[in-house]
Amino acid sequence: MKKISAYIISLLALLNCLSARGQETEQPDDSIVVVPLKIRSGVEITGPVIYFLDNSLLSLEGFVSTDINENISVILCGGYSDYNYSQYNYEFKIKGPFFEAGADFNLLEPEVALGKYWAGAGIHYGLTRFTSETSFFKHDNYWGSVSSSLPSHSNWGHYLEIVGGFRAELFRNISIGWLVSIRKMIYAGTDKDIRPIYYPGYGTGGRTLSYGINYYISWNIPYREIKVKIKPEPVEEPEEDEGEELPEDSSNLGRQRIGR
Repeated sequence: MKKISAYIISLLALLNCLSARGQETEQPDDSIVVVPLKIRSGVEITGPVIYFLDNSLLSLEGFVSTDINENISVILCGGYSDYNYSQYNYEFKIKGPFFEAGADFNLLEPEVALGKYWAGAGIHYGLTRFTSETSFFKHDNYWGSVSSSLPSHSNWGHYLEIVGGFRAELFRNISIGWLVSIRKMIYAGTDKDIRPIYYPGYGTGGRTLSYGINYYISWNIPYREIKVKIKPEPVEEPEEDEGEELPEDSSNLGRQRIGR
């Protein structure tokens, strides 16, 4: 009877241990966060607004990006620009497509971003295929005025772009965001004396650097989830109060009293 009781008690203890272990494994690990990776497709929304206010510039742009991990995504952009400029002695036209490819880096921590928020920077390589034409120009001098034109011609331009900005998911799988960009022309396609005053995708052509700001709306498609380990925050240990040391004279005095 004693052996049966001991066997039952041992069996109950074993079942209790297994149940406790099962509960431990079912509990979520606070140091792990699940991040969805997404494919994004979006359009730039300021170009049509600018054209509505000033029809001298039409710019259309869209992009597709894919998350590689919780911090890095690759992006491909494409667009088309049509720019016209005229004044009393000058008429200029340029149009053509442009393309950009690069990588964007999310500087937010995974537990903050959660696949919904992006705040960071990126670097892109840009390529534009433009066709420009000076249909009329007039030059006045001492002997009179000269009028002429430059025929239409096509060429390539190459540039680098550094961007920084913010994006947030307002509704399920719908995000809006903005980007500030700085562009540097690598190859203008023409001699420096006859460079176009504007390049599709790049902007003003007469400057060493071109600046811009764009606003985007995008549609996000989750395609995979990954688990990311969160770095634990360092715990500050409380400072221990150091006990006051007794003066040497008082300790000697105590010893003398004990000796007495």
